[in-house]
Amino acid sequence: MIREATADDVEGAADTLAAAFEDYPFTRHTISADDHMVRLRRFQRIFLAEIGLPYGRVWVSDDLRAVSVWTVPGADSEEGAARTMEALLPRLVELAGDRAPAYASAEAAMEPHRPEGPVWFLGTVGVDPGSRGRGLGRAVIGAGLREADAAGVPAFLETSTEDNVGLYRSLGFRVTAEYELPGGGPRTWSMLRPVGG
Repeated sequence: MIREATADDVEGAADTLAAAFEDYPFTRHTISADDHMVRLRRFQRIFLAEIGLPYGRVWVSDDLRAVSVWTVPGADSEEGAARTMEALLPRLVELAGDRAPAYASAEAAMEPHRPEGPVWFLGTVGVDPGSRGRGLGRAVIGAGLREADAAGVPAFLETSTEDNVGLYRSLGFRVTAEYELPGGGPRTWSMLRPVGG
């Protein structure tokens, strides 16, 4: 069963996201290899607890083996998330470690490909590696897509794994940009899903 997350889910959801992103090209490029998994888990925990839950929407499977974290439009959400991200920047730079310049240049390269209008932004989604292939990722993403459709707002995401592009296309997303991140970073796809897919 898929449900909205609560503060009690943060630790387990952070564990799932860290395991899901262990070998993800973007996070390998932007987060130091030194204590990588510890840094990655902290990064995911910050996004869950300090952005997703207070300013967006988070869905989890009952067993916390699948998680999706969305940022959502709306003046309070956008302003609060923007202020919080600015306040979090020193912590995120510290977590990136020696990859902080790569993190900054990746964000700068992605920014021009992000929509200017309101969107539901799928900031992170992950399934525990031992639970893949059961439709959990599709289910936690689908919960957000139904809400975005009900709100009459398109959905947006970025991925740095070509295998993910097919999954997202099957959910109604289309590629709006494909580019290499600077400094030897991975190929990245920006994808937008119109209301109703």
